[in-house]
Amino acid sequence: MTGQVRTVDGRVAGRRGQATRQKLLDCLSEMLSSSPYRDVKVIDVARKAGTSPATFYQYFPDVEGAVLELAEEMAKEGQKLTDLVAGRSWTGKAGWQTAEELVDGFLSFWRKHDAILRVVDLGAAEGDKRFYKIRMKILNAVTNSLTDGVKELQSKGRVDKDVNPAAVAGSLVAMLAAVAAHQKGFQSWGVKQAELRPNLALLVHLGITGRKPTK
Repeated sequence: MTGQVRTVDGRVAGRRGQATRQKLLDCLSEMLSSSPYRDVKVIDVARKAGTSPATFYQYFPDVEGAVLELAEEMAKEGQKLTDLVAGRSWTGKAGWQTAEELVDGFLSFWRKHDAILRVVDLGAAEGDKRFYKIRMKILNAVTNSLTDGVKELQSKGRVDKDVNPAAVAGSLVAMLAAVAAHQKGFQSWGVKQAELRPNLALLVHLGITGRKPTK
């Protein structure tokens, strides 16, 4: 944890206070993995952390406020997704590798943060601008880099100039997010996780380059 951590009333939290605050966040994160967001109460989080509701309210205004803290931390990690595509080649075998690594990274990120991402998606769908901004911060990290990739291919004559780079990139990222959030559901369609990855990478590669990948 870096920088000063403050309580709700503006006081700077000491080392013990920071540890208590982090424990509350850790317990909340664990509870979101096994309970519906609407069912998580302050008293339950506090009890799980071995402290009191009064202590919880020293650091967070309510459960939603604590969830937003978790979401912001997750979004910071999500910024690293841009490394999977920024400056990467989309030609030849390198292009197929880029598509595979993007899909791997996206699916892994969603599996790791599944619980909090479900809450973020719920809040965004309900029109909460705070959750919407967090969701877009994650998606933009990839969308902007993919847009640049399509523009570069256009400049080399490899992609038709009538293609809108941002529209293609945004559509692919929206697809990746939807598939990543639905990973468990593919099993009901008889699709194994190992089969999902290469087929999703194929769609991404075709979407960006318009060409069948060279493997």
